[in-house]
Formats: sequence, C-alpha cells, structure tokens
Amino acid sequence: MTQHKQILERLMVHLERLAPPDSNLRPDIDLVSELGLDSVKVMDLMLDAEDEFDISVPLNVLADIRTPDQLAQAINKLLESQ
Repeated sequence: MTQHKQILERLMVHLERLAPPDSNLRPDIDLVSELGLDSVKVMDLMLDAEDEFDISVPLNVLADIRTPDQLAQAINKLLESQ
C-alpha cells in the first residue's frame, strides 16, 4: 500500500467522525458542497490531520483543498519534504 493510500485511509477515519450519519464517504467527495461540513468541522479535520501526522498544514495550502484525496496529497508532500 502506498503512503498516499495509507494517509487517505487514516483521514477517512477522522472524517467519519465529523460527517453526517449515513454519509457516502469517498476520496473525491467535496467536503463543503457535497458533505456539508462547515468551516469549524473542516478545521477540526485539519487539526486532526496535523496531530495524526505531526505536521503543520500551511494556510495557503488549505485554500486549494476540497476533497479528502487532495488533503491526503498535500499531507504526503509535506511528509516527503520533512
């Protein structure tokens, strides 16, 4: 399993806690428009990810993240650059 897939799996676990019940979670789901997460829940997801992977996601990167897959890609890049 690639590092990207491992990161994505771990993110999906965190997302399950924040998503509405019976959500059809998938890597390409839009966190805001499809899943309906508000800004507080999106920030909770980011904080969970930062704690889980011991990283700091720069604010300029957050602006481009819409899906769990995009977040996993950003985390993977941050981990590779450490």
